[in-house]
Amino acid sequence: MVTSPTLSRTRTLRFLRYSTQSSLCAHSLSALTSYSLLVCLGVLMIAVCSWPSRSEAATSVDGPLRHIRTTIPILGTTMNEDAEPVGIVADIQLEFLQRRDHDGLDIQFLVMPGKFSPFAQQSVIQALYLVVEAAGLNSDSWTIRFTLPYPGVTLYGESLSAMAALTVVALAKNEPVDEETVLTGTVTVDGHLGTVGGVPLKILAAHKQHFRKVLIPEEPDVADDDWVTPFLMEVRPVGSINKAYLALTNHPLRTSVADHSLTAGLVP
Repeated sequence: MVTSPTLSRTRTLRFLRYSTQSSLCAHSLSALTSYSLLVCLGVLMIAVCSWPSRSEAATSVDGPLRHIRTTIPILGTTMNEDAEPVGIVADIQLEFLQRRDHDGLDIQFLVMPGKFSPFAQQSVIQALYLVVEAAGLNSDSWTIRFTLPYPGVTLYGESLSAMAALTVVALAKNEPVDEETVLTGTVTVDGHLGTVGGVPLKILAAHKQHFRKVLIPEEPDVADDDWVTPFLMEVRPVGSINKAYLALTNHPLRTSVADHSLTAGLVP
């Protein structure tokens, strides 16, 4: 069979034209599909970025209800280069966490940079339980961490215990402590501010650090000498932890809300 050259050329041109149009349509479809895919991927990426990460979701669910860091000033005594006793003002770092569980009060004393002697730890623990009970609070969801930020230093004694315990309760109640007031003393089982030594030296140290008010136990240590109150400073003897808390925060230790809404009954 012989094909006409003209007809063959016409069919060939039509085939080429059809093939070209098909290629263009295929290319347009491919471009449209790629564009749609890019749009979908972009939307997906935006959605994924807006979702909370697993760690963020875990933090919101498992993290503490409150986490507060603060610094507690404490009054103490030490020896100078001439082996003479002198007063000092030191800082203790405190973390207060209110957990979501109710597994009990957790009190921790970190061993670095400095550390607390066993006697100092026990005095703070006992004071904290007594103050929490006096305030009528429920502490079974609290974690308390104490850090001494002085490398190689060990803190001895018990005169920090009242200041530490009252500051913890103030954090729990959202009642700020006066930054110009510092306290020295222990907490007795009957709710009084217990006697400590070195008060005259501690008063001088507080004055050098520009504290406006020093709270001390009403009952003085028999080994302490008399002192002269520094100029523009108030030294106030305090008999009870209720009065000490009021002087530190300008709020009562036990409020009506605590009396009716929170439980005590904590045992050291």
